[in-house]
Amino acid sequence: MNVVFFFNSILLGVGLAMDAFSVSLANGLNEPRMKRARECVIAGTFALFQFLMPLLGWLCVHTLVERFAAFERFVPWIALVLLLYIGGSMLREALRGGAAEEPSGVGVGALLLQGVATSIDALSVGFTIASYGLTEALVCALIIAVVTFGVCMGGLRIGRVMGTRLAGKASILGGVILILIGLEIFIKGVWIG
Repeated sequence: MNVVFFFNSILLGVGLAMDAFSVSLANGLNEPRMKRARECVIAGTFALFQFLMPLLGWLCVHTLVERFAAFERFVPWIALVLLLYIGGSMLREALRGGAAEEPSGVGVGALLLQGVATSIDALSVGFTIASYGLTEALVCALIIAVVTFGVCMGGLRIGRVMGTRLAGKASILGGVILILIGLEIFIKGVWIG
């Protein structure tokens, strides 16, 4: 683990948190008198899913990498394809104006669905960190979760005050960040590594 690892983990967290940020904006708008404890529960739910999904993806691919060493050379290609797809999808959705869907409510069931829906891309990111050891994967997932929590708390507060005007821009930024990370992983894995 070095500075680049921490920097990339923070950027992954920011990129992955953009969908949750958009939904948090909408949740804040829907519940303008939200209590601080409720904000923490909502942001914590998003953070929990963003922590678990990369680890699940890492576990799936990491066991394959250990059993089939030849698979390792495909990890940069898989990372590139997945992050280009996820980032491109986020950009396409944001440019079409569909990035900030109104949530059906902020009950427990709706919140869990929002958590799953906004963390599916984090599962794919788990595939891209397959070359990490267990400690690195845990630290990366923890950083992603902490960043997601902070971003979502900000989204909830902004949503309460200003509405969802920033939601599309957040998805554009998240998409660009994921594409750049995919390119960085690919270049490092194919030409440098």
